[in-house]
Amino acid sequence: MATPDIRLVPKSDDETARWLPTAMAAYEQARLKAGDDPEQAAAARRGSEEQFFPDGRLVDGHFLFTVVADGEEAGWLWIGPMQDASNWYVWDVAVHEAFRGRGLGRATMRLAEDFARSQGATSMRLNVFAYNDPAVRLYESLGYATASMHMHKVL
Repeated sequence: MATPDIRLVPKSDDETARWLPTAMAAYEQARLKAGDDPEQAAAARRGSEEQFFPDGRLVDGHFLFTVVADGEEAGWLWIGPMQDASNWYVWDVAVHEAFRGRGLGRATMRLAEDFARSQGATSMRLNVFAYNDPAVRLYESLGYATASMHMHKVL
């Protein structure tokens, strides 16, 4: 299978407004699957929206892209600095299910790193929930190392 042509295309304000409910619902579901109770997951979603999308638009200094593969929308990427301009974070990345298994996640992460580097970043961090084995393996293969670990037990 040929490697698709991958590009990061900045989302417009209108595209961001359409994307936000979908992405935040996915975030809330991921938190539930990772062990949050419904109230915790909903609070985390609200907190993320209030901090990063206070007026429905992404805060300055962060970047939201549509991942385009061979001219088709294949996912999204949201990256930006953490505490300072040199330490960046992958706030959200997703490859639509129909596009998985074709190397798009790897290509998207490499483009994210290149973009962050072009903005002065010297490091990149991310969170991956432990149940997401394919993502964990991808990030490890790209050189990401575990920086901390939260554990959970249902009683």
